Amino acid sequence: MMKNSPSAFEQDAAERPIKAAYSRRSFDRVPTKTEARALLQQLASQDCFAAPVSPDAPLVIYGAGNFGRMALDFLRDVGVEALMVVDARADQISGSDAWAGIDLRAPHEVPEQVKSSALLAVSVVTSPVLPILEDLHAQGWKRCVPFYDIAESFRPAHPLSNGWFAEPLSVTDLEAVGAGLDAWDDDLSRAHHLMFLAWRLARQEWWFDGVTVDNSNRFFIPEVLEVLKPDDLFLDGGAHHGSVAQAYLAASGPESRIIAFEPDEINADRFAVWRASQPAQVRERIELRRDALDAMSRDRRFHGGLGYMSQLTGHGSASIVTRTIDAAGLEPGFVKLHLEGGELDALKGGIATLKRSRPVVAVTVYHDADGLWRTARWMRENLKDCVLLMRTHSWCGTGAVIYALPRERMPEVVN
Repeated sequence: MMKNSPSAFEQDAAERPIKAAYSRRSFDRVPTKTEARALLQQLASQDCFAAPVSPDAPLVIYGAGNFGRMALDFLRDVGVEALMVVDARADQISGSDAWAGIDLRAPHEVPEQVKSSALLAVSVVTSPVLPILEDLHAQGWKRCVPFYDIAESFRPAHPLSNGWFAEPLSVTDLEAVGAGLDAWDDDLSRAHHLMFLAWRLARQEWWFDGVTVDNSNRFFIPEVLEVLKPDDLFLDGGAHHGSVAQAYLAASGPESRIIAFEPDEINADRFAVWRASQPAQVRERIELRRDALDAMSRDRRFHGGLGYMSQLTGHGSASIVTRTIDAAGLEPGFVKLHLEGGELDALKGGIATLKRSRPVVAVTVYHDADGLWRTARWMRENLKDCVLLMRTHSWCGTGAVIYALPRERMPEVVN
């Protein structure tokens, strides 16, 4: 057990040097501001030994959940065929439509020759990835890497950006990140921010005792649920197929409304089907707008047809006209933005609305390096008198969300 002092905390971290491309550290408590600054300095001084991984061998997907399905779709889009998918639940799900035509096997069914020659892409972020990699090596797999590090080797041919590597921090970056660590409104945010930084800067997986990575409550952490009002208008930016809208309906009152923004035609059609499936009294509270949110209205290139991954990008095949939150003329009580890297622009295009309506705001920050400090600083400077919290809802540097809670909504200030 670590002694309850900053020096002991730093010693615990220093005793775990990087010895491989991916490594892990554990700490027996969340860090103080002083300890967080010291850990940041350590990260800034370390090299990252991981890099994007090109599939130079037969590729196997490990994990047959939603992520594994997305990984297969990604590989199809870039012209790569996976040899097989491996999952412990293979016998339970092999007959489902989602895996029709796919060679789906349980781990014990994989030939040793495949384990020794294939590149195994671990498509799991709902639990720590380092123990999975270690277990797979023990099973005989010679080359195992997180899937997003493989996906990163295909940019800019494909816009998926969850696997980005942060550049070494400049002096300006280092000071800005340090100031951001100091400014969070609870200690848990400081720990989550460091976990995010550790993966992006050094491909290290960090655990802090008492910190939970929970994907089941993304956008609806207890602090958000506590301040929602029964008649809030929910602005769902990046609505996809409606899963977040569905969660909002479950959390809100019968007078709440939803206005969903989804520019991808296939996604929007799926959202419309979901809306149509709702009872009439619920359906009339939901509106779909097939617009992309941006800092200003302008012509942008858009890459659609990619499911979760559809986004504004210079390599997009379609041209669309973007819109702003301010131009929508809404009075939202809750704004959620999950825009594959377009979140900061959308915030800028909604500044008047955010200042006037004072909504709860939830913004994903894991699609590009703005998430290291720029988005949080913009929110801190422009969303005055709000409690700002950060939570990571999945591993491999993904699922990171910043929450802004107007203090006037809160029964008491977060300590």
